[in-house]
Amino acid sequence: MKLLDTNNANTKIKKTQDAFNKSETKIRLASMSLNPSNTAICPMQDIAQCKAPCLNGSGMAKVFSSVKKARTAKTNFYLDDKESFIIQLKNELTNFEKLCKKQNVKPYVRLNTISDIQWELKANGCIPQSFPNIQFYDYTKIAKRLGKTPSNYELMFSYSNAPGYQQSVKKALKTDVPISVVFFGNMPSHFMGKEVINGDASDIVNLSHKNKIVGLKYKSVGASVDPLDSAFIVDGEDLEIASRWQL
Repeated sequence: MKLLDTNNANTKIKKTQDAFNKSETKIRLASMSLNPSNTAICPMQDIAQCKAPCLNGSGMAKVFSSVKKARTAKTNFYLDDKESFIIQLKNELTNFEKLCKKQNVKPYVRLNTISDIQWELKANGCIPQSFPNIQFYDYTKIAKRLGKTPSNYELMFSYSNAPGYQQSVKKALKTDVPISVVFFGNMPSHFMGKEVINGDASDIVNLSHKNKIVGLKYKSVGASVDPLDSAFIVDGEDLEIASRWQL
């Protein structure tokens, strides 16, 4: 069972790589998709109320049951035998780094495509520290990680309007990390006192938008989720939410 996708089977990952490769620096992306089935994989899913509208049910997973099964198998491997999982992951990353060097491209890796594991921790193998020549990036809802990851591991914070999650949002606002917000309908020009930029083109480009809101347009996940009834999804016309955060 292979852990890393190095051929961009994930549509969003492929879109990110293609958009970035229009620049002079060429990259190759690898990613890993686990099943965010519990708080061991996504610790903030209940507090941030993002489990129902999670993208785990979209894309290839919406079409092919084999994709869901593969994610579940990898997740069970991580939960049941983390030591062996980390050994295999490091072996795959070593091979990916060699491949990128051979192709003369810069290696980028997103390990939390739909999870939120703290890969910088010793308990999770200190993955980015072990591969200083690979650039890692992820979204996270764990605010205490912000500003504390290695220089080759950049994070974007993921917003939710859930009441129990607001202390995390306040911590994120005290940093300069880009904050991603999923908007339904029109995307406002400003949110939480910060400029909103369209972030649907490339996650890697989004990393450079310090102190800004990375606006992401709501995509249906194929589930019975009312986007206007989700704390994770912001109505672009809801001035009450926007004004609540004016700084």
